[in-house]
Amino acid sequence: MLRYLIEKEFRQLKRNSFLPRLIVLFPCMMMLVMPWAATLEIKDLRIAVIDNDHSPSSQRLVHRIEASPYFQLTALPSTFQEGMHTIEQDQADILLEIPQDFEKEQINGRPASALIAVNAVNGTKGGLGNSYLQQILNPQPSAASVRYLFNPHLNYRVYMAPALLTMVLVMLCGFLPALNVVSEKEKGTIEQINVTPVSRFTFTLAKLLPYWMIGFLVLNLCMLLAWAAYGLLPQGSLLTIYLSAFIFILVMSGLGLIISNYSSTMQQAMFVMWFCMLLFILMSGLFTPIRSMPAWARCLTYLNPLRYFMEIIRMIYLKGSTLPDILSQLGTLSGFAALLYAGAIFSYKKRNN
Repeated sequence: MLRYLIEKEFRQLKRNSFLPRLIVLFPCMMMLVMPWAATLEIKDLRIAVIDNDHSPSSQRLVHRIEASPYFQLTALPSTFQEGMHTIEQDQADILLEIPQDFEKEQINGRPASALIAVNAVNGTKGGLGNSYLQQILNPQPSAASVRYLFNPHLNYRVYMAPALLTMVLVMLCGFLPALNVVSEKEKGTIEQINVTPVSRFTFTLAKLLPYWMIGFLVLNLCMLLAWAAYGLLPQGSLLTIYLSAFIFILVMSGLGLIISNYSSTMQQAMFVMWFCMLLFILMSGLFTPIRSMPAWARCLTYLNPLRYFMEIIRMIYLKGSTLPDILSQLGTLSGFAALLYAGAIFSYKKRNN
């Protein structure tokens, strides 16, 4: 009986002109567009420079700023008022004023001062821009040797691409099957199923299994795109990734079933899923480190399944972590899966009473 129900699901999916395209287009957009757009790297900061010294030293400083990939020289105003006008008119993000006797102070062995004015409407952009400029102005020779582990080129896409696999699995294996169940309820066909010999468990499993299969196929597609677009290959075992993905899929499917049990229409289910997605994404560490959040927010992240799977996939991809290294995260996800499926069974019985 299960085989025929699964076959029916695949036939319905094939007859749908939109959903198969979405299943292919969504992971491609996530892997090929999002790592470039969703980035915290700050480059091409617009800078205006006021050179009051006009010496070889000040000119070399301006050339170093122009040569940096982080800055784009947009104006050379002659006065501070003109420089501030470029910031006010959104023509520059940073203003640097080089004072007179800049070179003379350096020759005499005294620290040469300079004025930096930063547009801090965007605090992150302003703070990083000031830090970059300070490194150019104050080079400190050091005997230390710096090695960047796991991401030697400090490429933000290497950090983002593995985490985006999580978002693909959430949508395809968690929320789409739940919407499929709600659509059956909205059409009234689920009531017809309830009076047939088909058990509720068999019916629900038939709704979930096709999307689980598609999820694993799309997971492989995303890993292939990460390799083709960014040269990114998992440093750890693929079997560890598949095992972790399976447990995470169980978690999200359990949450989706609870939502479908309490939703009578597609509109209700989609609204609740969007609410959950928004919270999950913002509190998962996808964009910003969890340690940067307030203490109360860090406590809430322990209730977020995306946090644990995102840690797992980054550890396997970037560090080459093995199964013993991720046992705590896998154990937590397994606990989430057990609780959510227990909640799904209880909520279904309650709705039928």
